[in-house]
Amino acid sequence: MRVLFLSSVYARHPSDSEVPWMRESIRRLRASGVEVEVLAPSWKGLSSHEIDGTPVHRFRYAPQSMEFLTHDEGAPSKTKGKPWLQLLAIPYILSGFVACWKLCRKGRFDVIHCHWPFPHGLLAQAGRLRANLPVVLNFHGAELLLMRRKIWIRPILHWLLGQSEATLCNSSFTRGRILDVRQVAVELSPYGTTLPDTPSDQPPKIFRNREDPFQMLFVGRHIERKGIETLIDAMAYLEGDRFHLKIVGQGDLTEALMARAAATKDPRIEFTGKLSTQDLADAYALANVFVLPAVIDSKGDTEGLGVVLIEAAEMGLPLVGSNVGGIPDVIVEGETGLLVPPGDSKSLAKALLRLADQPVLAKALVEGARARTRKFFSWEVVIPALREVYRRVLSTPR
Repeated sequence: MRVLFLSSVYARHPSDSEVPWMRESIRRLRASGVEVEVLAPSWKGLSSHEIDGTPVHRFRYAPQSMEFLTHDEGAPSKTKGKPWLQLLAIPYILSGFVACWKLCRKGRFDVIHCHWPFPHGLLAQAGRLRANLPVVLNFHGAELLLMRRKIWIRPILHWLLGQSEATLCNSSFTRGRILDVRQVAVELSPYGTTLPDTPSDQPPKIFRNREDPFQMLFVGRHIERKGIETLIDAMAYLEGDRFHLKIVGQGDLTEALMARAAATKDPRIEFTGKLSTQDLADAYALANVFVLPAVIDSKGDTEGLGVVLIEAAEMGLPLVGSNVGGIPDVIVEGETGLLVPPGDSKSLAKALLRLADQPVLAKALVEGARARTRKFFSWEVVIPALREVYRRVLSTPR
């Protein structure tokens, strides 16, 4: 079975942290016998290359100095309010279409797996036209957010949904948005952990008394929808030196967040910047609770799923997150973690304090989260399900 992945981003070098879940998915698909190649846009003149033995075909769409439309913060954020930058979408789509056509003309692939269907669903039509390849659309939420800002995208997505042989998405929240566009069969296709050698028997962190250290961990990009401001503000409601907050990652808001934390004069808040894969695994191992205080940002965007929650659960951490987006797919209130209203720093602090003071509850939530992640989000479940999708679309008359 030979599959071509279409994506707006992919690792530019072995240590690049872009879309680690996709990279791990491809690695595991290849290990299961599926031949995978990737078609993605260039980044400032980057040529085609290999990552983990996977061929990555890069298509050029602009002069080298202008090839920064994708990667890092993402095209929708970069193009907002910049009409001249939005014009790059035209050569992007045309160049990507031609590149897909060339790759598919020799019968090298059986299936096209298209991530972020707008605009990549248009690129995938080259494979359909050239080699009658079935197309699997995979939504992650960003394209649906963009549709709300650009109403002309809606009929394109409506048409693409009718053309595809299968439609996948990362969460129930994203599936609901897809069904608002067109009533089609939509399957959940989440991702597992990207941490190395995740210990499946890692014991939960149990606290004997109120004097034990309580390490709170956030991991993610420093962007508005992550709700990190709420987490910083929640520290004011947590009294005592036992509480410590570690904020991992970086992004457009890093400086503003650090300034916000500095204004509180709270020495318990630590910013680590980006961490290597091993250092990140160590951060999980040292933490006592994982927090994802997501909000709906000013653009209407929020968390599609939150793969970090799955990683944290596997590392034996109790989970606290906002009741928004795809987070409730992972955190079931009182069973696999604690949910709080988005943007409510006081409720967030109460949930954290509750876990710090109730070790029996923390242990029960960890056990519940592990059971749920192994049932729905483990690679042992995800990869066979994805292979079955490929087999099914290959057997469907087109």
